[in-house]
Formats: sequence, structure tokens, C-alpha cells
Amino acid sequence: MLRTILLSLALATVTLPAMAQPSRWAREWPNTDFTKFSIDFDDVMSGGPPKDGIPALASVEVVPVSEVEFSEREPIVTVELDGVIPRAYPIRYLTWHEIANDVLGGIPLAVTFCPLCNSALVFDRRLDGQVLEFGVSGKLRNSDMIMFDSQTDSWWQQFTG
Repeated sequence: MLRTILLSLALATVTLPAMAQPSRWAREWPNTDFTKFSIDFDDVMSGGPPKDGIPALASVEVVPVSEVEFSEREPIVTVELDGVIPRAYPIRYLTWHEIANDVLGGIPLAVTFCPLCNSALVFDRRLDGQVLEFGVSGKLRNSDMIMFDSQTDSWWQQFTG
């Protein structure tokens, strides 16, 4: 009897790998091809919000620095390209949106910030002649945001692209 109770308690505290299998995500992600992957799906977990529950910015309002009220110590992500006026993305906005889809100097960019792991990265959104638009999946891997592109619903690890 005691052995059965201990075994039952031990099984109740084990996280089963099936919790992280793509079949559980099929309703939310019907267009995602889970047969193509380079990660262990057991490393993926829900971050809380659903797909697009944290709304990425589809466009960015550009405001001259002279018109912005901010502290000189405010953290920002800056992007500087040759021959283009640099652009600054305040972390206070990226914390709420996590992704800003923008175009700078004719180059489509995804400016990303994961508040959980405090990482900011910028990606060129062009792939195989197509411009991708990124959103927040609501999933995490190694405490880092998983992004998705709206064109194929493919998942992209924010920290590695």
C-alpha cells in the first residue's frame, strides 16, 4: 500500500514529455509544419499569452529625438545602417510588444526584445525573396521568446534567429 502511494506521488510530480508535443498545438497552429524542426520540442513551453497575445508592432511611428521626452539613461535598441539616420527603439515599448516590424533604409527589419532573458536582436526580414512579418508566438524555449512569421507560421528562436 505504501509503495503504491509513493509510486503514485512520484508519477504525479513528473512532467510528461507529451505536454510539449506539436499535436497539442495543432488547434492554435494549424498552418505550422511541425515535421521540419531543429530543436527538441520538449524544450518548448507556454509563456502564458496565446499566439499574438503580445501584439508585435506592424509599423513604427518615427519621431525626431528633439520631440521625445525621455531620460538620458533610458535603455534603447539602436540600429545604424550606412547612409541612413540611425533609429532608436525604447525598451519601454519593446517590453510590451517584443517585436517591431520596421523598414530602415529600404531594409525590412525585425527589432526584437525578450524581457524574460533581456536580449535584444535585430534581423533582416527578407528570406528567399520574400519579406516576412514576425509576431510573438506565446511560446518560450530556454526562457527565450519564440517568434513566428505570419506567412508560414514557422517558429523562430529570438536569441538565435
